[in-house]
Amino acid sequence: MTTTKKTAKKKSNNSEGKYRKLIWKIMGAGVLLVFLIFLLASWGVFGALPDETSLENPEKDLATQIVSTDGVVIGKFFKDNRTPVQFEDLPDHLVNALIATEDVRFYDHSGIDAKGSIRAVAFLGTKGGASTITQQLAKQFFTDQVSKNKFERGVQKIKEWVIATRLERRYTKDEIITMYFNTYDFLNLAIGIESAANIYFDKPPSELTTVESAMLVGMFKNSSLYNPVRNPVGVTNRRNVVLAQMAKYDFITEKVKDSLQALPLGLNFKPQDHDEGIATYFREYVRGYMKQWAKENPKPDGSLYNIDSDGMKVFVTLDSKMQEYAEEAMTAHMINLQKEFDSQNEKNKITPFRDISEEEIEGIMNSGMRRSDRWREMEKQGKSEKEILASFKKKTKMRIFTWANKDRYIDTIMTPMDSLRYYKSILRAGMMSMDPQTGEVKAWVGGADYKNFKYDMVRTGQRQIGSTFKPFVYATAIDQMHMSPCDTLPNTPYTIEAGKYGLLKPWTPKNAGGGYGEMMTLKNALAQSVNTITARLIDRVGPKPVIELVEKMGVDISDIPEAPSIALGTPDVTLYEMVGAYSTFANQGVYIKPNLITRIEDKNGTVLYQNVPETRDVISAETAYVTLSLMEGVTQSGSGSRLRGTWRSSRMYKEVITGYPYDFKNPIAGKTGTTQNNSDGWFMGMVPNLVTGVWVGGEDRATHFGSTSYGQGATMALPIWAMYMKSCYADEDLDVSDGRFKKPSKISIVTDCNEYKNSNNGDEIPDEFDF
Repeated sequence: MTTTKKTAKKKSNNSEGKYRKLIWKIMGAGVLLVFLIFLLASWGVFGALPDETSLENPEKDLATQIVSTDGVVIGKFFKDNRTPVQFEDLPDHLVNALIATEDVRFYDHSGIDAKGSIRAVAFLGTKGGASTITQQLAKQFFTDQVSKNKFERGVQKIKEWVIATRLERRYTKDEIITMYFNTYDFLNLAIGIESAANIYFDKPPSELTTVESAMLVGMFKNSSLYNPVRNPVGVTNRRNVVLAQMAKYDFITEKVKDSLQALPLGLNFKPQDHDEGIATYFREYVRGYMKQWAKENPKPDGSLYNIDSDGMKVFVTLDSKMQEYAEEAMTAHMINLQKEFDSQNEKNKITPFRDISEEEIEGIMNSGMRRSDRWREMEKQGKSEKEILASFKKKTKMRIFTWANKDRYIDTIMTPMDSLRYYKSILRAGMMSMDPQTGEVKAWVGGADYKNFKYDMVRTGQRQIGSTFKPFVYATAIDQMHMSPCDTLPNTPYTIEAGKYGLLKPWTPKNAGGGYGEMMTLKNALAQSVNTITARLIDRVGPKPVIELVEKMGVDISDIPEAPSIALGTPDVTLYEMVGAYSTFANQGVYIKPNLITRIEDKNGTVLYQNVPETRDVISAETAYVTLSLMEGVTQSGSGSRLRGTWRSSRMYKEVITGYPYDFKNPIAGKTGTTQNNSDGWFMGMVPNLVTGVWVGGEDRATHFGSTSYGQGATMALPIWAMYMKSCYADEDLDVSDGRFKKPSKISIVTDCNEYKNSNNGDEIPDEFDF
């Protein structure tokens, strides 16, 4: 080799060496730069990072859960609807679906997938990204929304890498997966897998199937785009991609994949909005209770509990099944009743009102207008009264409630004033059911539809109670005068003279239908709701002892006058008070305050409140039992006898009495109530371990049926009780009693009228009064 060639080769080798060194220097510099960037990011140069404590205990708002007595979460209070679950609550196929779709090397990397990152850079993301589950968790937990600025997004990405590596050092893989599922927003107020499983499939995460798990995991790509409520086709396609990924990585077989991809989404959408779902009125009552409780029971550090974010559990007495049966019964009956009410008002020129003048109607409408949300909102906006009034006469698009279709809504165009009048025509209802021995409220239906009718007719609504007040008068007479159901009084006109009890003029009540007769047993008198005999009884005992009795039974007596007319049900009382009072009879004379909340726990399971029942003796067990015996007569031969399946009427009338014939065979004590002009219909029904009250009527007393046939409590309210009890009896898990009421060991008052007749030397009682 010549000297020239050797020299050239040497120069070439030196050049290559220099290039290699340069490349290594550049690569080293790059590595150092990346290391420096990571170091600077970890020092917070690019913005604050969460400290170690926040990584250990990330501050996230947790929903407060309302848990029924049978262990069902019936509602939540939340800022963010998030309820954490443990890894053990996540089925294997849910975890597998996530790993197969989002990060198949999850268990092999330390937060950053180097192989995936190189691939993403090499192919510019066309063959998939490189974001690991841990990085996605870091993004969810600790960084703001993704910036559109490329530089800022780059900085955010670096932060995510730093935080991802910290997360991997701090937590196990299972804990990271659990946090990821607990924090993702699945839309429709479903934050976290627990809320998502319940909202989309009405089940806890542990019960999710493979195909359901695949749908939810598919939403991780973009829940706004893959919203199963609004985009079922797109969500189905995305779900099938997840199933394909599971098959690709051998989590399921090809055959299983094909069969699952052919299935529909199978949504069972149960929104957890405050206005929707089960027991909405009850939940709102609990919300008010919890807010007051939080004010009166601060945390150890003096701060107040926040029911929307502190993750408490409120254990309530409601039974989710009984609540469902109650709501179903009300809905079924009100659809039929409303249809009949609308039919009878087709030719009514002042519909939905009756028996009032145009001036009175104008007063009702003006009052309703000024109480409306529209009026309040426009006042807040600074609108003048003239502008507000004008807006009520302008037609506008609106969605209104209706019983006519399953969705309960129709879109229409009408003036706000017309919509006010329309809503006045919708009949209202309320129902409460309670265990008389424990005070536990098992069902609470404050109205037909909480979203449209927020006024709670269980706890807040006070209405005239009609003849359902009469048992209190009879109980007072039994307690004071030791009267028997078989004692007789004349069913003839009766007058209490002016001056007595402060009366300004004589009071002579009339019987419904004007019927009178001769002697009548107390049992038959109550069964037939005879006014004249009730008037005789209250004149014998006086109004004051009756008022004192109902006060001991939990009724607010502040607006009940000491007048004999209360015997016929003139007082306004709530369903809550009435059910509590009637429970005294079924609980052997002991009043127990209705119990709604058994205990409250913080997010760690520490008990913050434990209910202690409030009870008091009111009447003797004997008086309570005898009064029950009287009320059994109501369902044997009186206004409640249609419960026995013996009632007969026209075909059209039967169609309104939903579910008839009921054909109950077991002992039932009860009382119907109908107020003047058929404005309010009541039924109070009792079996040994369940007392239930139902009220039905219009928002205004002028909204009512034109005849007692339809407007009485036996038609408006009793069918709801009957259908509810039928469902309860059909559910063997509920153990609702069908036996007899407990008889005191010692009783001196005769309740068997045959025995009574023998004890009175054979003096006969007319056959129609012999029970």
